[in-house]
Amino acid sequence: MGPGIADRLFAERHLVRLASLARTDPRLVAHELVSPAPAVAAALAEAEVLLTCWGAPALTAEVLAAAPRLRAVVHAAGSVKHHITDACWDRGIAVTSAAAANALPVAEYTLAAILFAGKRVLPAAQRYAGLRAPHDWLRESDGAGNYHRTIGLVGAGRIGRRVIELLRPFDFRVLLHDPYMDAVEAAELGVELVGLDALCARSSVVSVHAPQLPATEHMIGARQLAAMPDGATLVNTARGSLVDESALLGELVSGRLHAVLDVTEPELPPRESPLYDLPNVLLTPHIAGSLGNELHRMADQALDELERYAAGVPFADPVLPAALHHSA
Repeated sequence: MGPGIADRLFAERHLVRLASLARTDPRLVAHELVSPAPAVAAALAEAEVLLTCWGAPALTAEVLAAAPRLRAVVHAAGSVKHHITDACWDRGIAVTSAAAANALPVAEYTLAAILFAGKRVLPAAQRYAGLRAPHDWLRESDGAGNYHRTIGLVGAGRIGRRVIELLRPFDFRVLLHDPYMDAVEAAELGVELVGLDALCARSSVVSVHAPQLPATEHMIGARQLAAMPDGATLVNTARGSLVDESALLGELVSGRLHAVLDVTEPELPPRESPLYDLPNVLLTPHIAGSLGNELHRMADQALDELERYAAGVPFADPVLPAALHHSA
C-alpha cells in the first residue's frame, strides 16, 4: 500500500487481530514490488496472502513470479483495478475487497447532499451571512423543501443501492438509471427505472454513482444537463470524467443549476477554475469515501475476509473478473 496508509488504516486492535490470523510482520509495509528491498523480497517469496490498500503497486507477471506461493489478495479499500492485473486472474488468485465498507460513507455524504439541496442550505447560509439582518425566510424559501421531491440516481452498484436504502424513510420519489438492471428488480428496490434523459428531466437532484468506464465518460453531457429543471442540483461522488465539465460550468456560471462536487476532471481543478468561487457550488476534495476513523471499517472487513481464508472458507465478498467490465 502507499506510504502512510497503514498507520491510518490499522488501530492497535487490528494489529493484534492480524497477528492472531497470520504469520506476518505488521511493521513491514511494501510500497514497491519491482526490485524491492531485501526484506520485502524475502517476505514476497513466502507470502500466501497480500493485504493491500490504496497505492498498492501493480501485481504484474514479474511480481507474481517473485511470489510463487501467493494464493489470495485481500484489498482493504474499494476498486482493485489499479493493482490486480490479468496475470492475477490467469494465476487463479482469489481476490476480495472492502468496497462494501467504503460505499457506506459515500452514500452518507450523498444523503446529506440531497437533503441540503432540497432545503437550499448552501444559498440560504450565504444569503444569511450577507444580510445579517431580519428577513422573510419563509417567503424566500417558497419552492424549497424535501416533501415529494424527485431524486434521480445514476447507477445501482454498491453505493447507489445504499443510497436507495438511506432514502427510504423520506418522502422522495426515486428514479434510477442503470443499464444492468431490469424493471422487476428496480421495483423490488422501490424505485422507478427510467432512461438517463428522462431521469435528468424529471429530477430535482441528480446523483451520479456509475463506474468509470469508457462507456460512461461524459455520460452526463450537455443534453442531459440542459434537460435538468431550473434550480436542480447535480451531485457527483463517482468520478469527474462521468460529467462533461465544460457543459456543466456553463450551467453553473449562468446560475441555472447547482452542484455538489466531490470529484472533478481533473481531480484538482486549476487555480483559476470558477468551481472554487461559484455560490451555487459546494466543492469538496474527494472526501466522500472513507477517511479518518472510517478507514477502520475497511480494515475490519479486510480482516474478516482474512479470517475466512485462514479457516478455509470462501470470501464473503469476492471480486470476480467477469464483473469488472461494468463495475468500479
